[in-house]
Amino acid sequence: MGRRSGFEGFLRATVRAAAASERERQRDIRSRATQARQIERHQRMAMAQLNREDRAMQKEAKAQYLADRTGETDDMNAELQDRMQELQSILAHTLSTDDRIDFDTLRPSTKFERFETPPALAPSQAPRAPSVPPPLASWRKLIPGAATRHQATLAQLAREHEAEVFRFNKAEQAKLDQLKPLRAAYDERKQRFEAEVKDRNEEIDGLQSAYRDKTPEAVVAYNEMVLARSEYPTEGFPQKFRVAYNPESSELVVEYEQPEVSVVPQDVEYRYVKSRDSMESKARKATEIKQVYQDILVSITLRTLHELFEADQANAIAMATFNGLVDTTDPANGQAIRVPVISVRTSKLEFLSLRLEKVDKVACLRSLGAQVSSRPDELQAVKPIVEFDMVDKRFIDQGDALSGLESRPNLLEMTPSAFEVLVANLFGKMGLETKLTRSSKDGGVDAVAYDIRPVLGGKVVIQAKRYRDTVGVSAVRDLYGTMLNEGANKGILVCTSGYGPDAYNFSKDKPIELIDGGGLLYLLREHAGVAARIAS
Repeated sequence: MGRRSGFEGFLRATVRAAAASERERQRDIRSRATQARQIERHQRMAMAQLNREDRAMQKEAKAQYLADRTGETDDMNAELQDRMQELQSILAHTLSTDDRIDFDTLRPSTKFERFETPPALAPSQAPRAPSVPPPLASWRKLIPGAATRHQATLAQLAREHEAEVFRFNKAEQAKLDQLKPLRAAYDERKQRFEAEVKDRNEEIDGLQSAYRDKTPEAVVAYNEMVLARSEYPTEGFPQKFRVAYNPESSELVVEYEQPEVSVVPQDVEYRYVKSRDSMESKARKATEIKQVYQDILVSITLRTLHELFEADQANAIAMATFNGLVDTTDPANGQAIRVPVISVRTSKLEFLSLRLEKVDKVACLRSLGAQVSSRPDELQAVKPIVEFDMVDKRFIDQGDALSGLESRPNLLEMTPSAFEVLVANLFGKMGLETKLTRSSKDGGVDAVAYDIRPVLGGKVVIQAKRYRDTVGVSAVRDLYGTMLNEGANKGILVCTSGYGPDAYNFSKDKPIELIDGGGLLYLLREHAGVAARIAS
């Protein structure tokens, strides 16, 4: 009975132990499963956090990208506005500037550098005298040999100092020997510099004196400097020009290369399209491009005339002519062409009375009798009022030498009757019915012509002056009187020289056209195919 009870106790204990072990195993399984779930949950949480952070970063990056593209668009529009402001301020820019040239500012202002001794060759401090032992005391003199030793010490110190001074002087002399060629080279450079400064100042003095005396070469040089100093936008503005001066009529003629139509921005604004992630532009209308381009051309014209007249310290210019040309390529054949798109001639007195800050630019030029192309963007040409090559004597001489003088008739060498026939034929080629009347005493010719066009036509009185000198206002008055006597609608005065300011002022408000030598050569070439010349 006791054995049975012990067996049952053992069995129960074994069962309990097994149960406990099983429970422990199950707890361990559950614990590991819980840990696995926790790890998995933590991993999901971490991944979710990473995804949230990544999305946030992507969102931030996208926002930054959009901000960058928007900023880029704003910058491009700001640059476009700045460019348009530059183009629209061409005339206004010069109105606040004094265009006169101070000749003293042309003089060299740089000072020649001082001579600098190399540190290694700089003078050294001379050796100091040695410290001399004090005299022997009275009691020391009683010591045998003390005085002799004292004197020997003094002599030794003196010899050592003398040797040191010798070495010092030798070293200093060596420095001076090395310094001497350096100084000589410096003096030579300085002399050359001072000679160049002197020459430059003499050139400036000569230019200033010649300019004050209104010497043609000096007047041209001075006005070339005026135009060269004018500040324009750098992109698209060639700023190439030629200047000529006629001292007889005090007329300055400028041939100025104008910018091409491409100088006008083709876009009016930029915008960023988010949905397509692209930068798009809004094209400027063709009519606006034409308007802006024409405004640029007339602004350059008025600005140039303003600069020349304002800078005229010597009062050398009574009248100025501006021919604006576009130097470009003909799109039809690819050949280089020079197209005159604007031409104006005005007196200094009349021009300086204008208030340029208030005028309508195109209307202002037309009131001055300017020829302004209505379609400069399409290279529509105008007739130059004055041919530059007629005024620039240097260019004419060069052209004559190259082309052969004998092949080009000189109008001043023609007989009065031949010149009479030439003028009559010319206006006949231009569509007028011309009838010669009588020769004048000065060798010119009077003719009556008829413009047979309806409405615009009528009787025209033509008078020619084969002059070497400037034609004065009296000839224009005579022509006007002839017009009134003949009942003519228009009068034309042709000369082989030029006209004074009074002549232009008198004819300004009258139906009179003045054709100078340059205009005559142009008309002969264009309408009669005659390559003539005018040479004294």
